[in-house]
Amino acid sequence: MSTNPMSTRPAETPEPPYYVVVFASQRLEGDDGYAEAAERMAELVTRQPGFLGADSTRDANGFGITVAYFSDEESIRQWYRHPEHSETRDNGRATWYQHYAVHVAKVERAYRWDR
Repeated sequence: MSTNPMSTRPAETPEPPYYVVVFASQRLEGDDGYAEAAERMAELVTRQPGFLGADSTRDANGFGITVAYFSDEESIRQWYRHPEHSETRDNGRATWYQHYAVHVAKVERAYRWDR
């Protein structure tokens, strides 16, 4: 499954149903350890049971969207409870983000097209 946050191809996911976590955020200026933390989270989530892949992008103004794919809701809950992920969320609120929103949804239909 694709886990490259800035990949040029969408993540490959199984046939639905599965779940998505959409994280939309506005970064504050400066890195302040963000790149290292983001890399660590990408590494950790790939080892999370039920993780299927992710797509992510960020524009020049710091607005980003990450879509993470999971096999079920329990996998999402376990990722949310992961101690390092919890600590990183706290750091994000304190240091890296102006604001963010999280949306969790069940995917019931999906299709793709490749040249």
